[in-house]
Amino acid sequence: MEKILKKLNLHLLSDATGETLQMVANATKIQFPNHETIEHIWSMIRNKSQLQNAIDNIRKNPGIVLCTIVNKELQRGLFASCMTLKIPCIDILDPIIREFKSYLDTESQNEPGIQHKLDDEYYQRIDAMHFCLAHDDGQNVEGLENADVVLVGVSRTSKTPTCMYLANKGIKAANVPFVPEIDPPKILLDLDRPVIIGLTNTVDRLIELRLNRLHHLNQKTDSQYVNELSIENEIKEARKLFNKNKWPVIDVARRSIEETAAKIIMYISHTS
Repeated sequence: MEKILKKLNLHLLSDATGETLQMVANATKIQFPNHETIEHIWSMIRNKSQLQNAIDNIRKNPGIVLCTIVNKELQRGLFASCMTLKIPCIDILDPIIREFKSYLDTESQNEPGIQHKLDDEYYQRIDAMHFCLAHDDGQNVEGLENADVVLVGVSRTSKTPTCMYLANKGIKAANVPFVPEIDPPKILLDLDRPVIIGLTNTVDRLIELRLNRLHHLNQKTDSQYVNELSIENEIKEARKLFNKNKWPVIDVARRSIEETAAKIIMYISHTS
């Protein structure tokens, strides 16, 4: 068992939801797996009183401070307090905004939470979510031509969660399962507008995932669903379909949903 070397109090201060901060924090702390991180999250900081509450907590639990605060008066107050306490404080957006301002030769809006406004992009994400739910796992194949991307794959290739992740980015994603010895829907083969991508996985990984699913459902584990030879043939047949239709293929083995989605977004951008 690996020894936990040191605890870290990580203070995340934001004038909005704090989502950006948490993504950066998660991406950073995973690089230090032997250190326990205690997160102190302070969101929607819009006035001095709210900021002071956070600073009081920082004083009691010193560590590292990350922030996204666009109000310069509040930002200066936080930096000054952290300097007095000899605690590192980093505004993660500041250097990026500075470079944008310099390159574009213009000022930023300095408006808190501007990315969370109920604008066209917000409603596009909601629309994409509805589309994803209505076209999950091969249901409602009518309307696939309205998708931005259609994922096709054998069972347990993360089709649904990947579609949900894409929908949260405003991408209309549908998925159709590949079922051995059953022809795919004709409408799928006739599509020419949306990007169609095949998902596959390794035999060992599929066996592992499918066994876990059967155990979770309290079902027998001696079916063809988890038979090694059957899965091997299933993968081969799926790849034949993908190659025949010249669909790009992503092997999701050892890929996170985020990594798979990033590759899908790249395919979409290259064909749009």
